[in-house]
Amino acid sequence: MRYSIRGPRRGPALLATAVALATAAACSGGSSAGPAGSASAPSPGPATSAQPSPTPTPTRTYPLSSAPRTVPAVRSHEPARGPGWKPAPAGGVVIAANSGGLADEGKLIAGELGIPYRGAVAAGPGDVELALGGTGAPESYTLAVRDGRVRISGPDEAGVFYGTRTLKQSVKATGAMPEGTVNDRPAKPQRGLNVDTARKHFTAAWIEDRIREMGDLKLNQLGLHFSDDQGFRIASDSHPEVVSAQHLTKAEVRRILALAAERHVTVVPEIDSPGHLGAVIAAHPDLQLRSATGRAPRGAVDIANPESARIVDDLLREYAQLFPGAYWHLGADEYVALMAKDPEATYPELARAAKAKYGPSARVQDLATGWLNDRAAVVRPTGKTLKAWNDGFFTGGVVAAAKDLEVEYWTGKEIGAREPVSYLSRGRRMVNLNDEYLYYVLGEPNDFAYPTGRRIYEQWTPLVVRGTSPVPAKYDPQILGARFAVWCDLANSQTPAQVAAGIRLPLAALSQKVWNPAKPTESWDRFRALAERVRG
Repeated sequence: MRYSIRGPRRGPALLATAVALATAAACSGGSSAGPAGSASAPSPGPATSAQPSPTPTPTRTYPLSSAPRTVPAVRSHEPARGPGWKPAPAGGVVIAANSGGLADEGKLIAGELGIPYRGAVAAGPGDVELALGGTGAPESYTLAVRDGRVRISGPDEAGVFYGTRTLKQSVKATGAMPEGTVNDRPAKPQRGLNVDTARKHFTAAWIEDRIREMGDLKLNQLGLHFSDDQGFRIASDSHPEVVSAQHLTKAEVRRILALAAERHVTVVPEIDSPGHLGAVIAAHPDLQLRSATGRAPRGAVDIANPESARIVDDLLREYAQLFPGAYWHLGADEYVALMAKDPEATYPELARAAKAKYGPSARVQDLATGWLNDRAAVVRPTGKTLKAWNDGFFTGGVVAAAKDLEVEYWTGKEIGAREPVSYLSRGRRMVNLNDEYLYYVLGEPNDFAYPTGRRIYEQWTPLVVRGTSPVPAKYDPQILGARFAVWCDLANSQTPAQVAAGIRLPLAALSQKVWNPAKPTESWDRFRALAERVRG
């Protein structure tokens, strides 16, 4: 497919136009002398001085435009004939009436294109106009190029922002935005990146660079796993004793959140519990879970101890106020007590607590499910949508996980993990973090290999939740999207710069498949070259 914008043609089409005009003049009985060698002769009459016919001025013609070249590719482009649009000193960015909320988007794209931002004034020749309105789906937009102008409109600010990303990328790819109309929207509402900042400290500047990259790729969700066995990476007022030496200050977090809001990225914080709490246990060793033989599994708190819930709930309340976004991740994966062959025999204190709280048929899994529900109850009053890892959901017990929890499906290899359909058939909504395609685990332990953009681009879709096989298409509405995940198990295996370089193409490939899961029309080689050309 060709995407270049071509100028006026002065070849066979114009020659044919000129010939047709000349023929029409001759057929109308005009008296001008024909060209040498013509069979026609002048009519008899008095001698007059011959006046040459004016040469017809050809009308400019353009080939039909091609779709703009962007990552992800636009879903619909109505071609038209015309020169397209290029940034020019005479043009600027303006905001339509009743669209004042788009000032941030307008100033950003104006700076990127090197043209002035003019604010709420009428659009003129060469301008880019941003407007709110229409009845499209959330995050959708229409981008129309005609009469030397660009108009980007959408029902919400996010959609208009994505329209400016299309304009920016097209100009970077070809120097212009082609004539015609783009109608575009995402296939999935949750699209993003998950970063393990607990095992490896990433600076605020590094995270901000990822947010800028995500915005350009039309990704809208950044998961921050900031608490684990190896570290607790955000300053705390309620429990400063649990915070690692290397951490983000709250001022830095607010700066990150402000940039994320500008780029329409929602930050999803995660305090994983009741496992992966080693950093908290280091400051509060009395919370450590112990087996009947005295073994102390790393990172697991004693969920029969009320003090464990008190400290975790303090942290949940504190950070739920710091992060204003619509989501909260409760974790719940890999609780070691449930990975034992016989949890009740191995952890009899947990078994007794389960029976005391939930009745004689209750088991350790019921106590763990009750822990998850209790933590959800702490965060739920904030109005956030709640998430938990899939191996934190259990069946066959007397306690069931709260119905409003979204399943973040990452694996089928852990104890308690089941096939995705087991969750979907019960009506659960799900986000795809398939560890076969979407897990970038530093150091490649446990048979993990660094995922490639090509494999995601050519083989994966949001329906491929576990392994390499898709779930039935009827469950597609319940699969809300996907995130690419960076886990820092062997933290020193790569520098932050190497991580950023390693995830660049996989993240671009993911953006294509969550925006439009259909088989891409571009080859991987062409997509990869385009992704590098429009970056930044």
